[in-house]
Amino acid sequence: MAAYGDLSLAAHSRPWAPGDQTNEVRLTEADAETAEALGLNPGAPVYERARLVKEADIPTHTLTSYYRPEDVEGTSLVDPTPGPAGQGGGFGILTSQGLEPDTITEAVRARMPTPEEAQILQLPAGEPVMVLHRTTLTRDGRPVEFARGVHAASRFTWSYTFKIPD
Repeated sequence: MAAYGDLSLAAHSRPWAPGDQTNEVRLTEADAETAEALGLNPGAPVYERARLVKEADIPTHTLTSYYRPEDVEGTSLVDPTPGPAGQGGGFGILTSQGLEPDTITEAVRARMPTPEEAQILQLPAGEPVMVLHRTTLTRDGRPVEFARGVHAASRFTWSYTFKIPD
């Protein structure tokens, strides 16, 4: 499995430090979009793992992931300790649960931030955000994560490499 790439601390050869990532976890009800992405009924219980990620004390993005309780209960994905979920991050934890991520679908679009997003990300006036919706599936097509992110447009880069099919 290829690692999911982002503007990570590892990409900058800087170790994680306390304060680089917050982590709030709660059991909640799936909204319609989350339920559809995870193949659940609206209102079904899901774990929500919300993070604010910083690089050198400057917020780069928020990322909130949703998981089925039976997939993550008792793992570090539901531990509210700040920082990454563990070795290999969330995908490493899912793999250890027998739910190895195989396919990711991402949709990214630009828009202006809400006042709350501008405050959380400490954005200058007029800076847009990039909104990410990501669905992660196992090889057999089972959805194991749905994530929503809001990224400061000037502080985050996506880079993708694709094999060109025959």
